[in-house]
Amino acid sequence: MNARAHLALMVLLATLAGCATVPSPAERTQHADALAQAHGWVAEDLDAGRFVLRSYHPRQGSAGGVLTVYLEGDGLAWLSPTLPSPDPTPLTPLALQLALAQPDGSAAYLARPCQFVGTRHCTTQDWTGARFAPDVVTGTSHAVDRLKASLGARELVLVGYSGGAAVALLVAARREDVRQVITVAGNLDPDAWADWHRVPRLTASDNPARHHDELRALPQVHLVGDRDPVTPAELAQRFQAATSAGTPSQVIEMPGFDHGCCWAQDWPALWKRHAYKGSTTRR
Repeated sequence: MNARAHLALMVLLATLAGCATVPSPAERTQHADALAQAHGWVAEDLDAGRFVLRSYHPRQGSAGGVLTVYLEGDGLAWLSPTLPSPDPTPLTPLALQLALAQPDGSAAYLARPCQFVGTRHCTTQDWTGARFAPDVVTGTSHAVDRLKASLGARELVLVGYSGGAAVALLVAARREDVRQVITVAGNLDPDAWADWHRVPRLTASDNPARHHDELRALPQVHLVGDRDPVTPAELAQRFQAATSAGTPSQVIEMPGFDHGCCWAQDWPALWKRHAYKGSTTRR
């Protein structure tokens, strides 16, 4: 991204965030609750170590099958390029929309730390500089354990949207039961992403790009939009080029897609085309 495009993006983000119509955290939570309830899903707050993580899921899963867990993006992490948000609950929970659009199989949604549940046990760092920190990854993995047990799953697919992609890869690098990671407009290498946008690196965070060896046997599908200025396709291609030899990973560039459009509306077809369905041995 050149300096002019970068400046335009920052101005746009600041303008949108400063608008008086930005819903309150309670209103954002009510919106997600309504989306889930319309599909018969329930909300559950999961104890995940230092964090409590909001989940939405069906009342029961498919015992012994594959559970797909959708990890949310960074949410409303910043009010301006230099001012952190007081609450990172997303304006549009796109990962929840993806989960609800999955056409078959068992699915559940997992928010990121401090989203939907209040910030009393959080610090601002948890959704800014430390949003991919080891304790975030540990807490997320614990919450995934809870979902897997309660919904009766044997295997996992992780789907990460935007910053949730980094968390999905970091969680998968620690586990033996993840059969596939799908990323959607994903931040796969936070250091490269920060350099691209000319912002400080997330020094308190981990980075999937440091774990290519642990991920070398993991099937990965990285879906990127060719019009996405936030997580450009070029960064996904660089991540792919750095993967260990023989890694079953691919980048699929979607014409006309950007960071928000048109993932949810096209998700049923994308899911049927790319998602893992059967039992194989990862390692």
